[in-house]
Amino acid sequence: MIDSAKIEGEAMAGALAGVRVLDLSTLVQGPQAAAMLHGLGAEVIKIELPDVGDVGRHVDVLEDYGHASVYIACNRGKRSVALDLRVEAGREAFLELVNTADVVLSNFKPGTLDEWGLGYEDLAEVNPRIIWAAGSFLGPCGPEADREGADIAGQASGGVIASSGSDGGPLSTYGALVADHCGSQNLQTGILAALYARERTGRGQRVDVSLLGGQIWLQAVEYTHLLLTGEEAGRSNNGHPLVHALYGIFPTSDGCIALAGCPEHLWAGMCRVVERPDLQDHPHWNAYFLPREVALEMRTFFAEIFLTRSTQEWTERLEAEQQRFCAVRSHSDVVANDQPYANGYLVRAEHDEWGEQTWVGCPITMSDTPTRAGVEVAELGQHTEEVLLEAGASWEHLERWREQGAW
Repeated sequence: MIDSAKIEGEAMAGALAGVRVLDLSTLVQGPQAAAMLHGLGAEVIKIELPDVGDVGRHVDVLEDYGHASVYIACNRGKRSVALDLRVEAGREAFLELVNTADVVLSNFKPGTLDEWGLGYEDLAEVNPRIIWAAGSFLGPCGPEADREGADIAGQASGGVIASSGSDGGPLSTYGALVADHCGSQNLQTGILAALYARERTGRGQRVDVSLLGGQIWLQAVEYTHLLLTGEEAGRSNNGHPLVHALYGIFPTSDGCIALAGCPEHLWAGMCRVVERPDLQDHPHWNAYFLPREVALEMRTFFAEIFLTRSTQEWTERLEAEQQRFCAVRSHSDVVANDQPYANGYLVRAEHDEWGEQTWVGCPITMSDTPTRAGVEVAELGQHTEEVLLEAGASWEHLERWREQGAW
């Protein structure tokens, strides 16, 4: 069980201990990347617009907690500084923080920070070691670079929605912010690579990712198929368009089972699972990958069989034969399962006001530099004066910046 070593505030240092991140981003793509950097040990300071804050603060606010799920999920463990970067006093105060920072992370429309005098070249003059990282909708270059968009537009832009559902049926989005999260993963990867490169060169650099780029990378297999054959891979049809095997979602009498194919060495066991030993020597089905039409025929046959028993019955039978499968679980099912807690993907920890809660943990485990799950959720601007004083500003600076509208 992963517990105390994963919780914010433990003494053991993370891999990014000593790295300071200024997170200017909003909603998910940028904030989730910064949240992962916090999970790896970095200090993350959230820079938010005074009186408004991250847009994520206002999406489906939970009455009992006074915060939105989106904001809690993507910003736990960060300190909050309220600064209006559009005014000179706010810019001046922010540059004071840049002097002490390693990473500035944002997801504004391309060109916005440059207009405010806070583009990469501007910050590099102040701190040549700064890593300036930005996530956008469609990328910083090209004829559509200045367009704005969010997750659903990202899914649409890269072709993910077009591949959803079954032939002849309606298209669908995914029940998760997959475009935002792919963009987030790429953003943090670029930042980590830039930090590593800086160890060799002593210089920071600019890092750019986008929702579009992330969706294309997510579908590298499907795009490669198109580029080499000229044919679209097609829609998922409850499986995968390029995997012609016993692979897909099979309804049971009370739920669904996901089968991840049946390699040759597991075929005899699968025949025992469904009590059809006569299939073991089937002339076509006893192979992992099959011609498209043969695989469709086999899936149709097995679909009828799986409807005859409950998910639990099939789970026991499939587990006994060490098959590649999982019952289709809801979020509530996952939270009730022991496996995520054993690896620290979900952790239980005490909050000062909310008592013991279950939190989403860090999906990475490291043997020598433990990762951590953030717990504290900052109020807007809660740490403004504290952070600026730590960066070397005086009380006189703070008073002047406040009077001039920085916050």
